[in-house]
Amino acid sequence: MTIFALHFPDFDPVALSIGPFAVKWYGLSYLAGLVIGWLYIRRLLSQPHLWRNGTPPFSVAKVDDLLLYITLGVVLGGRLGYVLLYEPATYLAAPGDILAVWKGGMSFHGALAGCALSVWLFGKRNGVSALSAMDLGTAAVPLGIFFGRIANFINGELFGRVSDVPWAMVFPHARYLHPDVEPATRHPSQLYEAALEGLVLFAVIRLLTHSFGALKSPGFVTGTFLTGYALARSFGEIFREPHLAHALNIGPLTAGQIYSLPMLAAGLYLIWRARQEAAPGAQ
Repeated sequence: MTIFALHFPDFDPVALSIGPFAVKWYGLSYLAGLVIGWLYIRRLLSQPHLWRNGTPPFSVAKVDDLLLYITLGVVLGGRLGYVLLYEPATYLAAPGDILAVWKGGMSFHGALAGCALSVWLFGKRNGVSALSAMDLGTAAVPLGIFFGRIANFINGELFGRVSDVPWAMVFPHARYLHPDVEPATRHPSQLYEAALEGLVLFAVIRLLTHSFGALKSPGFVTGTFLTGYALARSFGEIFREPHLAHALNIGPLTAGQIYSLPMLAAGLYLIWRARQEAAPGAQ
């Protein structure tokens, strides 16, 4: 461990306490992502020039319903995804803990699958293009990812691999999972992911929607998000400590990278599909 190590700030994971009730930063990050995403989707729908023939896929009044569907998809999909993809044996032994979301444990890939299903149901129920609804959601979701990764940092979880870079930090929680190497300095990989999966990906999608008419080709924004996230997450996994003893940590690949491969394939397909439909003479 380098003598110049940065010590992890002593953040309290509880942002606010009122009597027996505690509001954690992690919960606030989800709330901030959903509310800001809701406002951003309303803004996109209120700009007709961003859409094909100047016609948004549905009215701003339906955004409240969409937010409800997305919220359910995030919470249920994220929790079930974590249980099934990362800790199946743990929750099989104690199934009652599956509902104990306050103890932590959410999977982005599970939340994404839950959102995809919920937005598809929203489209079917309201008679609107599910792809355009997904485009709206994925245009906003990097903002939520940014807040989520910042909350990961505040909680001192999902920390990085051992490193001696000048900005490496000692994460106190690491001693419980890796006592054989602790104390050790590690990459603050949560901040890398907040920047790449959050800010950079949002900027790329914003450029496409407002300068290149991406929302006029249903599925293009969703494809860009899936492709961009898969690449950003796979790169971030180089610096992030792999999930302990996961069966899909195979050689140099981590479970996060392997779970990102279907996202990459689906994203490239949606981009190709959107471009084909937008091509001159396409039916």
